[in-house]
Amino acid sequence: MPRILRLVLPIAACAVLIAGCGNDVPSNGVAKIGDTVITKDQFTHWLNAAAHGSSAPGSAVVVPDPPNFAKCVANQAKQPVANGAKKPTTAQLKTQCQQQYDALKQQVMQFLVSSEWIQQEADKLNVKVSDKEVQKQFQDQKKQSFQKDADYQKFLKNSGMTESDLLFRVKLDVVSNAVRNKIIKGKDAVSQAQIASYYNKNKQRFAQPERRDLEVVLTKTKAKAAAAKAAVDGGQKWASVAKKYSIDEASKAQGGKLPGVAKGQQEKAFDDAIFNAKKSQIVGPIKTQFGYYVFKVDKVTPATQQTLAQTQETIKNLLKSQNQQKALNNFVTQFRKDYKGKTKCGKQYIIPDCQNAPKTKTNTAATGTPQTGAPQQQAPTTSTAPATTGTTTSGG
Repeated sequence: MPRILRLVLPIAACAVLIAGCGNDVPSNGVAKIGDTVITKDQFTHWLNAAAHGSSAPGSAVVVPDPPNFAKCVANQAKQPVANGAKKPTTAQLKTQCQQQYDALKQQVMQFLVSSEWIQQEADKLNVKVSDKEVQKQFQDQKKQSFQKDADYQKFLKNSGMTESDLLFRVKLDVVSNAVRNKIIKGKDAVSQAQIASYYNKNKQRFAQPERRDLEVVLTKTKAKAAAAKAAVDGGQKWASVAKKYSIDEASKAQGGKLPGVAKGQQEKAFDDAIFNAKKSQIVGPIKTQFGYYVFKVDKVTPATQQTLAQTQETIKNLLKSQNQQKALNNFVTQFRKDYKGKTKCGKQYIIPDCQNAPKTKTNTAATGTPQTGAPQQQAPTTSTAPATTGTTTSGG
């Protein structure tokens, strides 16, 4: 899906201490974050866009309309049913509309709340982005997503969004990256002692074991293995012997060759024989669970160990990434704890990110666990809204 259509917002934010003037959500709002109210108009706008995004191409878009869902039910009743299937009742259609509305509401609220969090955190950290930078990002993404302007205009018409919506979404992306960069700034210092310590504890990661290139024949019986060995001992080419006798299709297709075998990769009896054999010595039959092997070692590639000097740049970059990811993880843990306490939602619009949400036994972390050897470099993310929903035009 084109990047401009995605709604996974990379959030890098922290708690904001806001001098609030009351925690109640006003009647025209769905949520209040500090002093900022997310209005019902904003919610309705993005609910409409979300409904467009969840509808099949070319189908009529009907936004679920609580509490009775009259329009939604009427639209659902027009939909064809499979041959032999029973037509759903009005009550069943209403339940479907309620479920659709609840899903869209959850996603849109998560989107609106996370968007406001980004903006407030950027203000707190004095992060500024220029209109020129946002426009450049927008035009680059637009060019990647749409070959012709007509395609872009069609998208706007079908998505329920305006160009201002898309611009704001891009702005959030730019702001979020700027906040992330501020968080990890100065977290990339790695000492030579840290590099050496990592190398000494992880030497095996920078080593290559001895490897041997083989020519093999695998047979079902010991007698056929003996016949195959006699044939190669007699001067027949290994490829022709493998073609005649071998039941191992992979090596057989390569003329009997089995390259790059490292210790421990084969069944123990065969593995021991391989690494005890002398180069060019024809060995076998060796009994295994797969059958009987006859083989010859063609080439021995000795084991190697990279030195500290050879690996220090790789280790330095790895430790740098780990430090930065740790800073992001610590940041977002505190951020979610603090910011949730600043967010109150209207009774009909509560999501897990709201301070007044029902208590749960576990809290899902905002970020995944860093990948071993390749820590994540992106800012934490919040929940996603519908893929075609874009960003909110307001925190304003």
